[in-house]
Amino acid sequence: MSLKRWGWSAYFEALWNGAEREGVFPARVISQQRKFWRVAGEFGEAWAEASGALRLAGESGGDWPAVGDWVAVEFPAAGENGTIREVLARKSRFARKSPGKRMEEQVIAANVDTALLVSAMDKDFSPRRVERYLAQCWESGAKPVVVLNKADACGEVEALVREIEGCVAGTSVCVLSARTGQGFGELEKFLTDGETIVLLGSSGVGKSSIVNRLMGRAVQETQEVRESDSKGMHTTTAREIFVLPGGALLMDTPGLRELQLWNAEEALQETFADIGELAANCRFSNCTHGSEPGCAVQEAIAKGELDAARLENQKKLEREEKFQQRKIDPEAKQEEKQRVKQIHKEQKEHYREAKKGRKG
Repeated sequence: MSLKRWGWSAYFEALWNGAEREGVFPARVISQQRKFWRVAGEFGEAWAEASGALRLAGESGGDWPAVGDWVAVEFPAAGENGTIREVLARKSRFARKSPGKRMEEQVIAANVDTALLVSAMDKDFSPRRVERYLAQCWESGAKPVVVLNKADACGEVEALVREIEGCVAGTSVCVLSARTGQGFGELEKFLTDGETIVLLGSSGVGKSSIVNRLMGRAVQETQEVRESDSKGMHTTTAREIFVLPGGALLMDTPGLRELQLWNAEEALQETFADIGELAANCRFSNCTHGSEPGCAVQEAIAKGELDAARLENQKKLEREEKFQQRKIDPEAKQEEKQRVKQIHKEQKEHYREAKKGRKG
């Protein structure tokens, strides 16, 4: 299969030709299992492992191969596993903070053109989760599309669509049912030949069923969700790229139990641009949108023009982002320390002045 079939473009051609490489071939990572990567190129498909130098670089914070990456692969001999020598600079990357306490980035998908953010219209429906995914998507460089699945099992589709449209800032919303095929004609307009599309969402939203429907055959195992809360179990255990009949490259990912934001400060401004526009009309430039007088944001909530839960989610995600920045950026940590110190100083001065006033 040609490189172009796997998404090779002028961007990667320029990267490849911009450096001297001997004895290696361009290839795309199409799946990963533990310490091995499945790579595809003009040579066909093969398994490969990372070189010692690449492993050392990865331990020091360098790019570690992810599904969707373009890499330089060396083959010692015919029939043997390849060795990944280099990861080409990414055009886009969807990342999150690594699960657990370690403050590290985990790249979920690389070189993605369009991200389908899948949410189910069942008991697990959550606009707040969609906002979280959307923020990280804006940071990734990929184009987001919100996909609302299980329309056949929902009795209030129009109401849920309006709710989502009110919090995704003009992002396209596609309503479908992987079980019946409803809405797939609308979805297919985002599946462009040669472009890479990734499916992202929590367990149980129906990503595997969507893959099977688009492929026209069962390539991913599916499983029923719990009736009590509509939460699902992990049926997809690895990230993998499928070539769709129309030529688009579809990447499925395991359901994410948690998506902690990573380096998404500017993306949060994009995701909550409507609140930013309202905030520009607040009486005070440093308004926290709490109990301050003249708060345009709170006024919009009182009028029913803004969901209070959306504002609270913005504050929550911003706190999360600032916390991570302090953990990974010593300078930001020091600035926050100084900011808190200044607040305490101002509070003491305020109490001192108030005490003087009471004595007078």
